[in-house]
Formats: sequence, C-alpha cells, structure tokens
Amino acid sequence: MAQSWSFLDICESDFRPLVVIELAKSAKAETIEWFTKRIVDKKAKGGAQLLVKRLLTEKEGENIYLVGASHLRLLLGAETVGLVKECNDNSMRTFTYSSRKTFKDFADDNHDFLTMAECQYIIKHELENLRAKDEKMIPGYPQAKLYPGKSIVRRLLTSGILVQIFPLHDREELKKLCHSWYGRVKVGYQPLDEIRCYFGETIALYFGFLEYFTFALIPMAVIGIPYYVFAWEDYDKYVMFATFNLLWSTVILEVWKQICATMTYRWGTLLMKRQFEEPRPGFHGILGINPITGREEPVYSSIKRQLRIYLVSLPFVCLCLYFSLYVMMIYFDLEEWALDYHEENDSNFSSLMLFVPSIIYAVVIEIMNRIYRYAAEFLTSWENHRLESSYQNHLILKVLVFNFLNCFASLFYIAFVLFDMHLLRQSLATLLITSQILNQFAESLLPYWLQKRYNRMKKRLCSPKIDKDLSLVEQVNLEKEIGTYCGTFDDYLELFLQFGYVSLFSCVYPLAAVFAVLNNITEIHLDALKMCNVYKRPFSEPTANIGVWQLAFETMSVISIVTNCVLIGMSPQVNALFPDSKMEHVLTVALVEHLLLAVKFIIAFVIPDKPRDIQIKLAKLEFESLEAFKRQ
Repeated sequence: MAQSWSFLDICESDFRPLVVIELAKSAKAETIEWFTKRIVDKKAKGGAQLLVKRLLTEKEGENIYLVGASHLRLLLGAETVGLVKECNDNSMRTFTYSSRKTFKDFADDNHDFLTMAECQYIIKHELENLRAKDEKMIPGYPQAKLYPGKSIVRRLLTSGILVQIFPLHDREELKKLCHSWYGRVKVGYQPLDEIRCYFGETIALYFGFLEYFTFALIPMAVIGIPYYVFAWEDYDKYVMFATFNLLWSTVILEVWKQICATMTYRWGTLLMKRQFEEPRPGFHGILGINPITGREEPVYSSIKRQLRIYLVSLPFVCLCLYFSLYVMMIYFDLEEWALDYHEENDSNFSSLMLFVPSIIYAVVIEIMNRIYRYAAEFLTSWENHRLESSYQNHLILKVLVFNFLNCFASLFYIAFVLFDMHLLRQSLATLLITSQILNQFAESLLPYWLQKRYNRMKKRLCSPKIDKDLSLVEQVNLEKEIGTYCGTFDDYLELFLQFGYVSLFSCVYPLAAVFAVLNNITEIHLDALKMCNVYKRPFSEPTANIGVWQLAFETMSVISIVTNCVLIGMSPQVNALFPDSKMEHVLTVALVEHLLLAVKFIIAFVIPDKPRDIQIKLAKLEFESLEAFKRQ
C-alpha cells in the first residue's frame, strides 16, 4: 500500500454515522472500553482505526454506539478490500489510493465517490477482522475465552455481550428507491443500478435474476396454456412442448451468464479478486501466517475439517434423507385412504378430500425444509470453513440435496413406480401452488404484518412522527427493533424449486409456468417491500455471479431432460409404436435422451459465458497489466 496507516487522523470532526453497534445493557464498563479502544486503535496495534461515538438515548442502560470512518480511511479501506471503480478512460480497475486521481468522479472533497453501501461494507470488513492477539479472555468476562486469531466480534456475539451490528438506512435515498422500485404501478424493468448502489451487488443480482427468470418463463406460459386446454391427453403433441422446454431451459441459463457478466462488469465486481478472500468471522484456529498474503490469520487443519464432513455431516444428511422418504410413504398411505373414502361416498366433499393429503404433505415439506435448514447451518458452521464462499457452497449443497429429495421424491415415485399420470398432475399442481402460497406468506406477508402491528403499537406509546422528521436517535431505535434480513439463500432456493416444478414434469403439467409467472410478479413487489420496509438494511456483499446456484440450475435442467424423455417414452402412444420389442423401445428413448443431452451441451458450448465486448475489455486489462509488469 502506497500510503502508511499511521498518519490517519481518527478524530475527524465531520463524523458520519454508518454502522450501529448495540451492546447488552448488562455489558461491563471495562468490556465496552476495551472493545471501543480496539475499534479506534491504529492498524499497527491490531485495531480497526475507525471512529466511534456513543448514542445518547432516553432509555437508561442502553449501550448503542455509532461507527464511522474518515474519508481517507474509507479510501484506504477500499484498496484493502479490492473495490473496482471506473477510470477516466471508461475502463474498470481495482482502486488504489496512489492512483486515485485516475478514477472517474474522484476528488479529495467528493465524499460520494464511494457509495454508502460500499462504506458500510468496508467498516464491516474491518470490524470482522478484529482478532485477538495476546488477550486470554474478554475483559470483565473470564468465562469468555480468547486465543490468538479468534474473531473478537464473533466471541462477543456468542457470549451475549454484543447484541447486533447493522448498517443504517439513508432515509432520503430509501424514499427515492421505494418510489422508483415499487411505489407506483408500472410495467417495466427494476432500477437495478439504484438497488445495487443502496443494497449492494448480491441483492441487486438476485432481483436481476428474478426479473430475468420471470420474463424467460413467459414463452413457456404462453405455449403451455393451449397445450393444457386443447391437448390434455395427446402425448404426441407434448413431445414438441417438452423438447422446446428442454432447449429453453438451456438457452435461458446460458444467456443469463452473459447478462450477469455485463451487469457485474459495470458494477466492478466481475474483476474483484477472490483468491485472497479474508477468513470468515466464524473461522477459528491457531494464529499463523498466510503464505500467500503474509498476513496473520487463523490456521486450521484441513484433515480435521474433512473428518467432520465425512464422519458427522454426511451420515446426518443421509439420516435426514431417509426420514424424508419415510414421511413420503405416510403421504401415500393418506392418498390411498382419501381414494378409498371417495370411492365409498362419491360426493363433492369426498372429491375435495382427494386434495387434502397433497396439501398436508406440502405443508409438512415446508416445515421439514425449514427445520433441516437450521441443522445444516449449525453443521456447516461446525465444520469450520475458512472462506465465506466455501461455507456457502457446503451449506447450499446440503440444503439442495435434502430439498430436492423432499420436494420431488413423491413426484418421481408417482411417475416411475406407480405410473399414475393423473395423480402426478394433481400432486404437482397442489405442491406448486401450496408451496408458493406458503412462501409468500412466511417470507413477506407475515413479517410485513408483524412490522406494521409493531409500528402501530409504537405510535400509541410515542408521539407520531413523519419519516423525514426522525432524529438520529429515533431512527436508530426504530431500526434496531425490526427483523434482520437473512440473505438471498431462501429466495434462490424458492426459485430453484420452482424451476424444478416447471422443467422436470413439463410434459405432464404445462400450466406450471403460468403459476410460476404469476407468483414471480408478486414476488418481485413483495421482496422489494420486504427489503425496504420490513427488515434492517443488510450489509453490501460484492459478488460476480449467482455462484453455486448457477450450477444447481444447470444440473436441474440436465435431470429434466431425463425425466421428460422417460415420461414421454412411458405414454401409451409411444408404447404402441413398439408392440413387440420392449428393448427397442428402451433403446430408442435412451437414444433420444442422449441426443437431447448432446444438443444441450453443444448449445452451452456455442453460447459464450461473457459477451464479446466484455471479453475484449478483460483481455485489454490483462494485456496492460502484463505490459506494466514488464516495464517494472
């Protein structure tokens, strides 16, 4: 780094609060003094070199602190985390303080060069990397042990001393975003650049993918309606629909890669280097030296981690999968009971009872998915992964395997064991619609209702205030009480399962895409409402793509080719073509399936992951870096 950390002035007068730290009311004075000192101490002493001010509130005993940083400190922090910004020549380059004059819109007095979300991300990064050095315990709490390399923030959280850390909203900017995003009824694209500036790249990329996926579903929905209305039992016509579905699922995922690359290049995250990613806050181990960066960080044996994964996590996941299959067999017992009841009574009520087992099973599936999610998070955290990306990949893998089996095992059993296409259509429709209703209620409507109810109760106790008149104290008190957004994991998971319902059995239930489009239109508005009004502002997280979810969607599209080919091969019309030779029938279906797989992989190979102009820009940057290295 061209500039030394030691000269920074930590007593800047124009303090701008960016992040809130809430400590427990019972936190001891010596603990608070030690923690705040570590925050403001210089980097050379193991501190974060940030600015801290206590928030004076009317409530007695509250320990709330505001954290900010000088403009210079934020610029140096931007270099540390590797932020990429646009240069005067319109290229995107990693920001360095020494070359700051070459970046567009930079000026020493321009404090808007870094967005508020980027500033909050830098502060979060510095707080999370406060690690114990010589301390054996947290001052004032002998039972809260520390050792060299342990994350101080993590220990304070697990000890109950630190209640929460969250970034503050910018009330004026939030109002503008709400108005342009969902505040007026309009047909058009979302303001993704504005969402990115306020919430960061991870949130913006999710909404970009949700919007793109919704538009991509429209052709499937438009084609599916006439197939549903006019050709319900004509499997010959469904061959065309299923083939289109399979090619569609491949093309949309490949085109998304290009759209994603274009957006993230414009935002600068496509160029961010992740190989030097800092250890995640929950990672613990003996303090050592990273051989690549030369920085001090915890070291943990990879052998121990592998033993935990294969001897504990893997058997637990297998046990959960077995339990899921056991619950599935109970569901089929209920289906048989409902069918017998209908045959005995044959009334309107008995007809309705035929849908009850599927509805109950859909509710049970959602409950099991949520319980398993907590167990998977605990196990993945216990495995002690060094990087946040590694932690997320292992967590997503665990959850996807269970959710896939839990949600689709019954459909596979009905299709390929019971051979009951009528029950398959009924179960698919019931599971899809019920899961969508439950997700909309649990993720958006219920939190929104609870928040509105809390606000009404608060207004009875306090004098009513208009949002723009909120003081800083009132804003902090309001925001610290609302819920915390837990990330895009559940949102991507919902889209993944929806993609499975649409693609796996498209030749059986063409209306799946119609319900998916209707759900996603409301999902966009409810998720926007949730982000702006229901939850705290999340910290920005730079990302270059949707990560392992891209692989998950691509894997689902491969599985959908197999399932649709087998379903069409099982149809009476196709069976009639091979009256004498079952082997010829099987080989023909297998040949068609392999041909479709070949076409899929050819399409994926032909369509590049990045547009041509982005490839040229990246190659140009690489060439300029190589030339600069030669000159040195």
